[in-house]
Amino acid sequence: MNAPQNLSPLQIREIAERILLADSLETKLVKIPVDPADDRPGQALRVALPGRPADLQFAPRRTAPAMPRGESLRDPKKRAIAHHILANHELQALEVMAFVLLAFPSAPAEFRRGLLDIMRDEQRHTRLHVDRGAELGIRFGDLPVNDYIWTKAQVFESVLDYVAGLPLTFEGRNLDHTLEFESFFEQAGDPQSAAILRTIHRDEIGHVRFGLDWLRRLKPADQSDWDAYCAHLHWPLRAEKSIGDELNRGPRLKAGMSEEFLDRLAAAQRDARSR
Repeated sequence: MNAPQNLSPLQIREIAERILLADSLETKLVKIPVDPADDRPGQALRVALPGRPADLQFAPRRTAPAMPRGESLRDPKKRAIAHHILANHELQALEVMAFVLLAFPSAPAEFRRGLLDIMRDEQRHTRLHVDRGAELGIRFGDLPVNDYIWTKAQVFESVLDYVAGLPLTFEGRNLDHTLEFESFFEQAGDPQSAAILRTIHRDEIGHVRFGLDWLRRLKPADQSDWDAYCAHLHWPLRAEKSIGDELNRGPRLKAGMSEEFLDRLAAAQRDARSR
C-alpha cells in the first residue's frame, strides 16, 4: 500500500487567485477555509479584469439599470433589480479584496488574514442578495452590471490607498445606504429584504473599523486620521463620496471614528453640496 501523500496546505494566494480569476460565480463563493497558510504569498500580481461568467461581464455603465429607490420599491420587480445591483456591488468588493491580496503580497500578515475574514462576509452578502433577487423574480446575471468599484480600485498603489478607498469610502458610504434601503424595504412591505440590509449594516461597521484600524497602523505617527485618509484618496474618490443621502454618525462612532473626523466629513459634505 502506498503511503499517504502529504498535501500542501491551501495558501491565501491560491484562495485569492480562485476568487479573482474564476469564471464561475459558484467558485467565487466557495466558503473560504479557516486558517489557510500564507508562507508563499508570491510576487505582486495585478489583474486588469476579474474572471466572470459571460452573463456577469462588466457592461458599459449606462447600460446597467439605475438603482430603484423610495416608493418604486413597492413593485417586487424593482426590489429584485435593487438586489441585483447590490449583489454586483458585494461581488466587486470581494473581487477587489482578492485583487489587493495579490497586488500587495508583502502586506502585514495580520492584515491579510483580517481581509480574508471580511471576504467571507462579502461572499455571504453576495449570496443573500442573489437569493433574494431570485425569489423576487430576477436571476443574478439577467441584467447588465457595471464595474464602478472595480475600476476605482485599479489606482490603488498601496494598502493605505485600499483602506482609504474601499473600507473607508465605499463601505463607509454603505453605512448610510444600508440604513436607507432597510427603511425603503420596510416601507415597501418587504421585511425579508429589510432584514438582509440590517444584517449587512452590522457587518459594515466591522469592515469600516478594520479599515480605520489599518489606516492608523500604517500612516505616519504624526499624521492625523483625516489627513491620512484624504492623502490616499484618488480622484474621483473624495471624502464626501463616503456619505450617503445623510451622514449617520452612530455607526461611524461604533466603527471607531472620532467626533473630529465626523465633523470633517460633515464639512466636506456641506462644501460639496454648495458647489
